[in-house]
Amino acid sequence: MNPCISMITLGVRDLAASIRFYEEGLGFPRMESSPEVAFFTLNGTWLGLYGRDALAADATVPSAGNGFESFTLAHNVHSEAEVNIVINQALEAGATLVKKPQKVFWGGYSGYFKDVDGHLWEVAHNPYFWIGPNDDCAQSKQVVE
Repeated sequence: MNPCISMITLGVRDLAASIRFYEEGLGFPRMESSPEVAFFTLNGTWLGLYGRDALAADATVPSAGNGFESFTLAHNVHSEAEVNIVINQALEAGATLVKKPQKVFWGGYSGYFKDVDGHLWEVAHNPYFWIGPNDDCAQSKQVVE
């Protein structure tokens, strides 16, 4: 298997609210799709939004469950100031703050928010090396701290 994640699909309770959060609130570029699903390009992979019950049915697993889902999504940025900016953008879009941005044990700086369906996102700055593809994300204009 080629080690590549081509798409992350999140099962959501309210598709319209989740689309607004990602498209209008966070500015993710939305692709054309049928009305029961939404796709966003993420510089090397896609984010898919699909009804929680329908996604569970497709995978033949129960849709019940809440709390910690055993994974987080991460968005790495170039500075501590950029972490704060992204966290604030998410909060303005309707996210819930889980962990205020702060210095962390491994020497970086990060914070966590939950999207409108409770999916955990970490926004982090790693001062030691860049995590992610060498593309527009890595080439983005750095925010001065």
